[in-house]
Order: sequence, then structure tokens, then C-alpha cells
Amino acid sequence: MLEALSSLIAATALLLGSPGPAPLALAASGATFGVKKSGRFLIGILLGLSVAIVGATAGIAALLAAWPQARLLVQLCGALYIGYIAIKIATAPLLEQGKAAAVHPPSLFDGFIFNLLNPKAYAAFLALFSQFLLPFGESGPSYFATGLVCLLVAAAVDFIWLCLGGSLRPVFYKPRQARIIRVCFALSMLAAVLAVFMRGNS
Repeated sequence: MLEALSSLIAATALLLGSPGPAPLALAASGATFGVKKSGRFLIGILLGLSVAIVGATAGIAALLAAWPQARLLVQLCGALYIGYIAIKIATAPLLEQGKAAAVHPPSLFDGFIFNLLNPKAYAAFLALFSQFLLPFGESGPSYFATGLVCLLVAAAVDFIWLCLGGSLRPVFYKPRQARIIRVCFALSMLAAVLAVFMRGNS
């Protein structure tokens, strides 16, 4: 059991913690709006991830793989929404030292939709459940425990990405550097989406 748990944790951290749209969005939000103000966005992302876990166990990932038209539609909707978040981050008002900026960070709803429309999440959990399912006597407890571990690992790695972005926040009081970093984050998010899209349709 310990070996299976270690393998599951490592695989989940690699699959969900690698630089993709969600980690980059969290880092960008942390840098732009601060860790505290981005907390709801993080919770929304984890809620969307929870739906992806349930969806993977229910076979939605297999359905998306079997029905290319549905997969393409979800990918396009997800890409458009991620583009919206990227624009929101890139065009956020500049901060002023000593003043509370009137900024509106991505919301809990934004985070929820963000991962709800992420086919990569469904595919990742389908792979995890098929290769790293924890060995319990019955399938129900096995899927529940595996999904719970995946969610906890995802919460940890996503929080780390958010804090990494938050560590850049002092730089955001310098207008030129702030704009450059925000645009770079936004372009990185779009590049990550494009890379996922190209791999999924190659």
C-alpha cells in the first residue's frame, strides 16, 4: 500500500504540477493580485478538479476520447475561457505603492469553469485511475481514496504555484516590469493551451 501511495502521489504531482494552463494561471493571479485575493480562484480550480475526478470515474474521459467532436468543442470552450483569464491578468491595473489597487482577481466561478472545461484534467485522472488505483478490497473505496489523494496533491502543488507567483508581487509596483511579467504570464498560459490542444489533436 505504501509503495502504491508513493507512486500515486509522484504521478499526480508530475501530471498536475507541471507548467500547464492552471498552474500558470495561479502563478499569474498570485503575482498580479496577491495570494490572499487569489484564494477564491484556487478554491474554484480545485472544485472544478473535483468534478473532473468524478467525471473520470464515471467514464467521461473515455467518452470524450471516443467522440472527437465533443472533445474538440470542450477544448475550444476551455481555450476561449483561459484566453479570457489571460487577458484579465495582462490588462489588470498597475499597483501603486501604499495604495490598495481596485483590481478584481479571477473569482471562484472563474476557477471552477477553468478546470471544468479542461479535457486534460479528465484524461489525467483516467490515466491515474487506470495505472495507480490504490489497492483496496472493493472498487468503491479504491476510487474514493485514489481521488482524495489526487485532490490533496493537486491542492498542495496548486498552492505552491500560487505562492511562487505571489513572491513576484513586490516587482509589480514597478510599472514597466509589472506589465512585462503580466504579459509574459498571459502568453505562457496561451502557449500552454495551444500545446495541449496540438497534442490532443495530433
